Amino acid sequence: MSEYGDKAELIKSKIQEREEFIRESWVKAMEARLVRDELVKCQRHEGVNHLESCKWLSEKYLLMLKENKVKGYKKIDF
Repeated sequence: MSEYGDKAELIKSKIQEREEFIRESWVKAMEARLVRDELVKCQRHEGVNHLESCKWLSEKYLLMLKENKVKGYKKIDF
């Protein structure tokens, strides 16, 4: 009976780890969205000078797009 209990605990811990990973992934994706919104505000505010004034923000957004993608799982592997 303890063999099944161990497997159940293993499955629960694996699922919990994945949920935490997906949650963190979504948080990073939302951070990228906030940076994008700030970039749009900066571009509208600066007008024709937005290329110089908002360059740091656009570079940060591009970096976040590369790194902060939402990743999920399709199956449970044990």
